[in-house]
Amino acid sequence: MKWQRTINGALARYTGFQLNRVGKAGQVAAPKPAPEKRPQSPFRPPADPETDRLVKAPVFIISPVRSGSTLLRAMLNAHPDLHAPHELHVRRLRVEFDTSLAEKAMEALGHNKADLEHLLWDRVLHRELVRSGKRFIVEKTPANAFAYERLAACWPDARFVFLLRHPASIAASWYEASPGKRTRDEAAADALRYMKAVQRARKALPGLTVRYEELTAEPEKIGRAICDFLSVPWSPQLLSYGKPEVVTKGLGDWKDKIQSGTVQRGRDLPGADEIPDVLKDMCRTWEYLS
Repeated sequence: MKWQRTINGALARYTGFQLNRVGKAGQVAAPKPAPEKRPQSPFRPPADPETDRLVKAPVFIISPVRSGSTLLRAMLNAHPDLHAPHELHVRRLRVEFDTSLAEKAMEALGHNKADLEHLLWDRVLHRELVRSGKRFIVEKTPANAFAYERLAACWPDARFVFLLRHPASIAASWYEASPGKRTRDEAAADALRYMKAVQRARKALPGLTVRYEELTAEPEKIGRAICDFLSVPWSPQLLSYGKPEVVTKGLGDWKDKIQSGTVQRGRDLPGADEIPDVLKDMCRTWEYLS
């Protein structure tokens, strides 16, 4: 009954005890075991890439939060061959089996849960690309850094651009994005998780490394290098990309610099005394600190 559950819940919260119905033999009924967590399906490359993948050679910007990925995606989206939409978060799209029969049916076809998720991810990207009328899609969700292995397995022909920024600048920008949500120390620690994931991806995958500071200081030089890496011709439209279609918090940067429609110079680099201790090792790894 509802009132009994309410009283039992209050007892559990304030005393650590709760009442249980006594069985016929005077024994307290054993609590029900927690449901077991099903292991995650192993991910693997497509069995038949030509049939299983509609998207060819997708481009992934692997970067920490607040590292300039929205600027880079806006620049690339201005290219006539590249479609770079707002953050798509496809790695969070999941497939579930409602019945064991559905799971058995897919197993009989050679698909596990991860295979089906990869088909879904590919279909979402393909629809977006076709609607744009362009040749290649660019995806820049920062959390992709935590799933680089799955992305590389899902699309064996994927290309990766690693975007770095001074770790202390990332942490400061991450704090300023939501100052009421996290302290400066918490912002630095949280941003460091992304930086470490990006560094793991850089060590594991081939790709092009770009620095935000160089991108904003010499946008044409870096833009040409990216175009060369992607085997697309240089387009001066990268330098005056116009206002991005989506400037919503959570789907990309929404600040005035981005909405200006042209590349703006980044903030000055922090001095050595402004770098939080927790970020100094990463500053050395990324060669921002000797």
